[in-house]
Amino acid sequence: MSDGSWDIAPPPFNAGSALQTMKRFARDQRVLAERSEGWLLGADLVLKMSLDSAMVLVQLAKRPARTPEWDTFMLKSATDSRKVQDEIKRRLTRWKDEE
Repeated sequence: MSDGSWDIAPPPFNAGSALQTMKRFARDQRVLAERSEGWLLGADLVLKMSLDSAMVLVQLAKRPARTPEWDTFMLKSATDSRKVQDEIKRRLTRWKDEE
């Protein structure tokens, strides 16, 4: 029947649509407010996203603060996007628990 090999390539990564998906995801979290420079949790900037040619750069605060330390993620595939979404959810949950 079949030789068992699958030669299916993943779809090409579209950075523009990935950025829109990440913005939609952040909006759906309901605790983040979008401002021109990024996303706020209360009065603290905690998330920034930007398009850089073939990838999306995401900066996520280690913890909410007026001048936070940032973790930077480069999204080059759908897998990277899902990992960053999971990390955002984890941090939002942790920050909520710490309040």
